Amino acid sequence: MEFLRPQTWEDALAAKAEHPDAVPIAGGTDVMIELNFDKRRPGALLDLTRIAELAGWGSDSGQVRIGATVTYAQVIEHLGWAMPGLAMASRTVGSPQIRNRGTIAGNLGAASPAGDAHPPLLATDAAVEVASVRGVRTIPVREFFVGVKRNALAPDELIRAVLVEPVRGPQQFAKIGTRNAMVIAVCSFGLALDRVRQTVGTGIGSAAPTPRRAPEAEELLARELPWSSGRKLGAGLVAEFGQLVAAAADPIDDVRGSAAYRRHALDVLARRTLSWAWAQYLRE
Repeated sequence: MEFLRPQTWEDALAAKAEHPDAVPIAGGTDVMIELNFDKRRPGALLDLTRIAELAGWGSDSGQVRIGATVTYAQVIEHLGWAMPGLAMASRTVGSPQIRNRGTIAGNLGAASPAGDAHPPLLATDAAVEVASVRGVRTIPVREFFVGVKRNALAPDELIRAVLVEPVRGPQQFAKIGTRNAMVIAVCSFGLALDRVRQTVGTGIGSAAPTPRRAPEAEELLARELPWSSGRKLGAGLVAEFGQLVAAAADPIDDVRGSAAYRRHALDVLARRTLSWAWAQYLRE
């Protein structure tokens, strides 16, 4: 196995073009586990940690730009004001050591259905900026996941950044696992209310072959929420939202939970996060 350590972004793209089977590595929190258990043996590892431009964040045409090697801990500390849902999800990832090493882009690249960053990124309609020696393109995150642990990257492409619009309303994230910390989600759910556009975003994790949104549930809330009246939500609307979220999932039975349990749990998580988000909306 070769170990490639480019010093610049241009060198990284050239290395990926020359070695399309090279696996990019930054935190290594997924890749090294697969190597240690001999579940993966790529021809090369492509270390991106020395490329300074990937490690920063800032504004880009009204969006928040998160470099590919920005960690969960940095999102929590520095970017919670712009993307509170993603910060909430980041707090649930592994241990402090994992949060200090693992990256949002690495979570996307692994494309696990249970990735904690995926539901809030889906709920906020984020985008993934990818590049190769052929050029740069932007992939909506809702189109990024194409199968179980499969993403939309071409063999010669690398993730450069994640683009998210700054918060315009309450955001929530919740997940259920076999214990309270350091656990892979049995299922998870992200919610974002946009008070400016009066739209709703959702994200479902660990309950389908890929992370996905719940479009019918989003449409229901966008149409029925009392955006301007300041009223509390009726129990019927909250219940219907939970049912539509559960119906949007396509879970399986596995060692962490049954399909029936995942659907029930998503119903509960959707109702809870909506109640929390709407209470915040009324306060604000």
